[in-house]
Amino acid sequence: MKRLIIISSLLYFYFSSSAQDPQLTQFYSAPLYLAPSFAGATQQHRLASTYRNQWPGVPGAFVTYMFSYDHYFSNFNSGLGLLIMRDEAGSGDLSTTDIGIHYSYDIQLTDLWHLRPGLAFKFTQRGINFSKLIWGDQISPSGLTPTIQVPSLQRKGAIDAAVSLMVYSNRMWAGATVDHLFRPNYSLYDDDVSAWPMKISVFGGYQVIRKGRLLKPIDETLSLAGLFKYQDHIMQLDVGVYWYKNPLVFGVWYRGLPVISNELRGDAICFLVGYKVEQFSIGYSYDFTINKLLTSTWGSHEIALIYEFTTYRKKKKRHMIPCPEF
Repeated sequence: MKRLIIISSLLYFYFSSSAQDPQLTQFYSAPLYLAPSFAGATQQHRLASTYRNQWPGVPGAFVTYMFSYDHYFSNFNSGLGLLIMRDEAGSGDLSTTDIGIHYSYDIQLTDLWHLRPGLAFKFTQRGINFSKLIWGDQISPSGLTPTIQVPSLQRKGAIDAAVSLMVYSNRMWAGATVDHLFRPNYSLYDDDVSAWPMKISVFGGYQVIRKGRLLKPIDETLSLAGLFKYQDHIMQLDVGVYWYKNPLVFGVWYRGLPVISNELRGDAICFLVGYKVEQFSIGYSYDFTINKLLTSTWGSHEIALIYEFTTYRKKKKRHMIPCPEF
């Protein structure tokens, strides 16, 4: 009973405070979610999907689904993509649904370096299923527990946007994204005080080892990569390493800010295993919690699938972003 009262109180706080975006461990497997600049960063067609179950040990865990399709238009040096995301939290199915169009343009600066700006517009909707919730006054024998005010709306939609900029060569890449430019109001109480906070993401990496046989694709790489995010005064840093030896991929990541804050010094150690062939890749990652929630969250599970294909009669190879696909 105490747990239900706490959850009800947290829901009220959640509706009246700032929100945070879903977290992904294999963020390169959802490239459009990371940055609009990745739209069309493929030979021609790309289908990608991600499933994440975060903290299954907590009642009403966070579950995220993503699906995207993007295409490269070689005649226009442009990429266009569609991203659909749904995030569900809690026993009341508190949900966020995004449907967005992403565009990027590839600019060749030199023989080695490319610049890739990106832009995204999306429709976002918050919702909740009140029939699945149990409020404090429903379970209090004395009836003295105050009623949590039910929001006046079950769904609320808004328009949002994001911009990004990325630079890359055959071994290095770096970029930044600013999301929630319009800061849409997500409150289900139909007020004007709950603007979605902007999110700033900075990412990049370098291929330390890059091996391949003559006239054949690259069959081994070792890559260092990182992602820093800032949203509503909350910071997060992911740093890790990927090793790819055709057809297997292994990775390990550390998530935390050991220098900046003692409270954020460690959140999780993430492990990745994947299988990658020319057109298809599948990856599984597990986040091992290393903070105070170690015994209660049961970590996080994530599965990602990517399928790339072309419809050209003859393949037209072009300069690609060297970042990992997981």
